[in-house]
Amino acid sequence: MEAVRNFFSSFMLKEMLEGLRLTGRYFFARKVTLLYPEEKTPMSPRFRGLHALRRYPNGEERCIACKLCEAVCPALAISIESAEREDGTRRTTRYDIDLTKCIFCGFCEESCPVDSIVETHIHEYHGEKRGDLYFTKEMLLAIGDRYEKEIAANREVDARYR
Repeated sequence: MEAVRNFFSSFMLKEMLEGLRLTGRYFFARKVTLLYPEEKTPMSPRFRGLHALRRYPNGEERCIACKLCEAVCPALAISIESAEREDGTRRTTRYDIDLTKCIFCGFCEESCPVDSIVETHIHEYHGEKRGDLYFTKEMLLAIGDRYEKEIAANREVDARYR
């Protein structure tokens, strides 16, 4: 008896009719479409976008070249070279991030003891060639300088969860 029922259910194309019913229900429903450049969806305070290097209020870069971010990066997207300065402190001479390798996991941000490397809320960037997504120390510092107020505000909002 079950075989006869299966035959008639497949012969009558029951699954296809159920699918058409579902399509018809959503076809006439109100559309929920976002016109992207003009309308933007709300963004989580913990969204991880473009990287930035921060400075202290006196203008000195925060990175102390501990290389923890390079060590913890699972994609090996960060490369750092450092040198010792005249006053005995260590600073980076080269800090590069290859965003084509980066998986935006946030481990670099979490491992940084001085809050130097952060991931901003910037998600509207692009590169036409592979080299366009290779960010150097100067480029990362420029991003940090430009968006420092926004970065500091987002860090302050998220501080109680860290």
